[in-house]
Amino acid sequence: MTAPLSDLTVLEVSGDIATRYCGKLFAQHGAQVIRSYVPDNGHVGFGGAASAAYGAWLDSHKEFADGVPVSLEPDLVIAGQTPADIARAQAIVAGMKRRPLLLALTWFGETGPYAGWHGSDGVVQAMSGLAYSFGPIGGPPTLPQGHAPQIVAGATAYIATLAALIGRRQGRAAARVDLSVLEAYICLTENSGPGFAHDAVAAIRRGINRFSPTYPQTIYRASDGWIGVTALTPQQWQALCDMIGLSSVGRDPAYATTDQRMAAADEVDALLAPALLNYSSVYLLLEGQKRRVPMGPVPTMAELLRTPHWRDRDSFATFNGTVPAFEGPATPFRLHARGGPGAPTPRRSTPDGAGPLAGVRVLDLSMGWSGPLCGRHYADLGADVIKVEGCTHPDWWRGWNGPEAGEPPPYEIRSNFNAMNRNKRGITLDLRDERGCEILRRLAPEADLLIENYAPGVLDRLGLSADALARINPDLVYVSMGAFGSSGPWSGFRAYGSTTEQASGFCFVNGAADWAPCLQHIAYGDPIAGIYAAIGSLTALYGRPVTGGTTVDLSQVESLFQLAADAIVAQSVTGEAPARNGSRRAAAFWRGCLPCAAEDSWIAVDVVDGEALAAFLREAGLNPSAAADADRLAALLGGWAADRSPAAAAEAMQAAGIAAGAVIPAHTLLDDPHLLAAGYWRRLERRYVGEHIVPKPPFAIDGLAPPAHRPAPTLGEHTGEVLRETLGLADAELQALARDGAIGMGAR
Repeated sequence: MTAPLSDLTVLEVSGDIATRYCGKLFAQHGAQVIRSYVPDNGHVGFGGAASAAYGAWLDSHKEFADGVPVSLEPDLVIAGQTPADIARAQAIVAGMKRRPLLLALTWFGETGPYAGWHGSDGVVQAMSGLAYSFGPIGGPPTLPQGHAPQIVAGATAYIATLAALIGRRQGRAAARVDLSVLEAYICLTENSGPGFAHDAVAAIRRGINRFSPTYPQTIYRASDGWIGVTALTPQQWQALCDMIGLSSVGRDPAYATTDQRMAAADEVDALLAPALLNYSSVYLLLEGQKRRVPMGPVPTMAELLRTPHWRDRDSFATFNGTVPAFEGPATPFRLHARGGPGAPTPRRSTPDGAGPLAGVRVLDLSMGWSGPLCGRHYADLGADVIKVEGCTHPDWWRGWNGPEAGEPPPYEIRSNFNAMNRNKRGITLDLRDERGCEILRRLAPEADLLIENYAPGVLDRLGLSADALARINPDLVYVSMGAFGSSGPWSGFRAYGSTTEQASGFCFVNGAADWAPCLQHIAYGDPIAGIYAAIGSLTALYGRPVTGGTTVDLSQVESLFQLAADAIVAQSVTGEAPARNGSRRAAAFWRGCLPCAAEDSWIAVDVVDGEALAAFLREAGLNPSAAADADRLAALLGGWAADRSPAAAAEAMQAAGIAAGAVIPAHTLLDDPHLLAAGYWRRLERRYVGEHIVPKPPFAIDGLAPPAHRPAPTLGEHTGEVLRETLGLADAELQALARDGAIGMGAR
């Protein structure tokens, strides 16, 4: 079958990881991708053979050219992250008869206080708010390993760029897409700012494997290894305690809520840890899942590569073009196309200027963070996204316990929900009622895409599976976001974003050697899965004219494999797991967090260039010979930083050519001068909450970020509007359905 992007030609003109990864995504799905440079793999991955193999993974499926072929007329040119690389790309584009789209990836954007700063993955992790909460309570904060910020940026750039190419195919002119690595990576922490504005809850560092407000959300020893535990709801907590012989603890009112358990985390650990040691990890995993508790496997990298579930899903591909051959992550989704030709994308004509995806209609049945983020990307890019919630079981980010009484209604004021669902319309259907299901079936022919992240099997039992809806609309792209995918022995497992990180192998990559395997975020897997759901579905939509409708089988755990690829590749190539070195990184000169003048204030420093470091040490009146010893250098730089604020220390090091930035708590992103200059925080008016803050998209098309033009829908706000418009239902029919509870019409 023809690959979905087989009609595209892409030129890469610079060799940073974000650029290479974005190009890799195009190449994997059939585009001809030509790399016009010789990459330097010396500072990527985990060093030596592992670095070379990781570079080969980034460049798989591409062609290589010495310079730009004279006859080449690409559809897209990808450049980043230095001004020189972007200027070179602009010159290439200007010299071509058929002007290609230009994608420019930069660390911090081209305007604002940090424009022109030297970036690195560690510094972005610090400046995004993620690193501050990762580490022991007393500090220092710990920089995660790897290249996650650049991978996230390359993935997000793919979404914006492919959308722009769809728009160009429909006659909507677009010349350039810009994306900032920092803004893209803030997808992991963007909820902290609006949350703080709403309820003044600040981000704090609670210690290893502790992230507010959920507990237990951690990793414990089992009799033969480790087990991931997340117990959020009262039912999960009681089931967990029953399973390990602590039923009375599960009924103790002192531990009834997640907030109470977090406040008493030491007591909870003292109760659970000894009990869990009595059971094997396999028993706890399977019995917990049987009792609907999201228990997660916690494999080492070697165990991950041997896991039968991932072998069954072909989650790892063998790369034979290098010596030695190695395994690395395949794509985190499977595209099951129904065979073309299919409908164009979009099918509907809309006015110009409405965004590159104007005319695309999305049914967003997802809840929480992962699926709704996928839907938000579509909404930001101009699609008509219809959020479908249950009348009595709405999106659980409105609240764990469904609609609650109060004025204003508690389920209407949650900042996370309101930020994640901007630019969407909202309807409510009772999918426990056959009439509600029938309305959804009638909406399916009017849709291009359906997104769902229900527990495995739920929609199948309602007659709303991908196969059932494909019989109604063969052109439908249907995204199923199972944590472990829809096939394999673990396909039915329940999970939260913490469970997916526990299962990804990441927990044995980050942190210090004497730590337990550790989470780096409350729900790392959620936003990452949302990004890859958008990638998979948008790829299917682009290719629909030749491949037809498609079912996208996404695994949220496999999505995290993309971010952990350098460690997975290192394990495969060397046969050994990468050492856990805290903030220090094998392929970097020196990397870490240093204390500054104020209490719990820190600067992250990532030194790649030894010459720049020596020059800085001389300028600062410090002994350049200290650079030869990592511990001595850390002490010397720590003494220098101790008299300065993080901002002043970062500015001094940046001026010397060293990547550095303040390690900030996530909620203080609201006041970050660079984000303020970029207009990152938008304000919307919404019923029940009035003016509130939402983040802007991390990309711009022809210099303009997509607008935040519509606040998140109130519950059932647009039910009548959507059903009149799409199905032609009369007011009398709507009122009768609402009286019977099959639909919800929202508050008047």
